[in-house]
Parts: sequence; C-alpha cells; structure tokens
Amino acid sequence: MSGIFTGAGVGPGDPELMTLKAVRAIEECSVIAIPVSDSTLVAPVYEQAGSEDGRNAAYLERCVAYQIAAGASPETTEKDRIYLPMPMIKEKERLKAIHDQDAAAVAKLLDEDKNVVFLTLGDPTVYSTCMYVHKRLKRAGYTTQIIPGIPSFCAAAARMDIPLVENRQELHVLPASYDIEESLNLPGTKVLMKAGRKMGEVKRLLGEKEIDAVMVENCGMKNEKIYSGAQEIPEQAGYYSLLVVKEKQTGGRER
Repeated sequence: MSGIFTGAGVGPGDPELMTLKAVRAIEECSVIAIPVSDSTLVAPVYEQAGSEDGRNAAYLERCVAYQIAAGASPETTEKDRIYLPMPMIKEKERLKAIHDQDAAAVAKLLDEDKNVVFLTLGDPTVYSTCMYVHKRLKRAGYTTQIIPGIPSFCAAAARMDIPLVENRQELHVLPASYDIEESLNLPGTKVLMKAGRKMGEVKRLLGEKEIDAVMVENCGMKNEKIYSGAQEIPEQAGYYSLLVVKEKQTGGRER
C-alpha cells in the first residue's frame, strides 16, 4: 500500500476562490509539496512542520500557491513539506533530470504511506509544473489524482466583468513566453498567459496588427492591477500577467 499523490489547484490568487475539495485534501494529507523556482535549491528537501530554517522560510514566503492555501486553510502551515526544485529554464534534458529527481523524492514519501499534495496556482492541468511529477508517478504505478482550481483566465475575465467567449467564438490559450505572432491571427478570443518577460514584444505585435487587449496582473492578489487597453499596458510587467485579446468585430453587429 502507498500514499496518494494529489495535484491541487488553489485558484488564481484569492483564498476565497479555493475549492472545498482542495482545502479538504490539504487538511487530510501528510505532506505538502512546494515547487521552488529559486536556483539556490538544487535537490528536493524534506522538512517537518515547525522546523523551518531561514532559507526554507523564504521559499514558503515566495510560493504564491502556498500563501493562498494558508489563507484558506490555517492547517496548511502545520503540515510537513517537501521542497521540489522547479527552475524556470528551457533546457529539456536538464529539466527532465530535475523532474525525475523530484518524482523520485515524492515516490519515497508515497512508499511510506504518506499522502502528498502538490500545491499549484490556478488549475493543475493548465501549464502547471505539477504535471511533470504527476505523470512520472502515474507511469510508475502510484495512485494519483487532480483537484481542479479556477483557471487564471476565467478569474481575470470575471474580474474585468467581461465574457471570454460567446456563441460560436473560439477560445485559444497561448503561452506568451513563446512565439505567438501567427497565433494572434487565430479567430475568437486569445488568452496570453505568463506574458511578463515578453511584454514589450507582445505590445509591439498588438500594435502592428492593430489589435486591442485588456490585462490583469496578479489577479486576485493584494497587488492586483487592471489595464483596460493595450496602450495602458506597461513595457515591463510581473510574471503573473494575463492578457485577453478579443477578435475584431465587423459590420457593427454584436457577435
């Protein structure tokens, strides 16, 4: 018998948007998995509750998903933790080795019959680092499950009080850190996620194509900012910046 690995979405930023199921999973688990993008963490580190050292405390403070979960369920802070390195790099072989290492560390805990909950911002199935560990454990025969969270683009549209799509409109979710020039020509609504580092390039493309956009930075968080047009969007923005690009309407008709 082994423990269960759960990828739990904590939603976009507001603790009140966490699901009851995610809260219950946290309260019933043995260990919480914390993704760490900081390059100072080079290997998984296990830590019992109440024994934080300074560096690990800094990891917790910077982990947005953990802070959201703690705001929804105080029991989050009473759980043992495993810190997993998840660097924001694009070298495939290096990433594979790191993710293999992370999965092996979690597997060891599952073999000890400990249930592990990996906290992830938004929804685990949408560009989540959680899935790199999840799919490895699933292939190895461990019991895995996913608890959905409110996706950031749904929360952003709600925050701006607009629909994402209507009638026959298409919805395209695009990682803005990659080449999106051709994708901007797609019909319907385009959601540009994680656009912060490429904001200057995104703004240039929007201007060239004469397309307008709205943006929410840090949706649902204390430092949330809303921009109602492409001209308002700054050249530099935070990592959690999401743009909604609507298709041009023609003929004066509501579509």
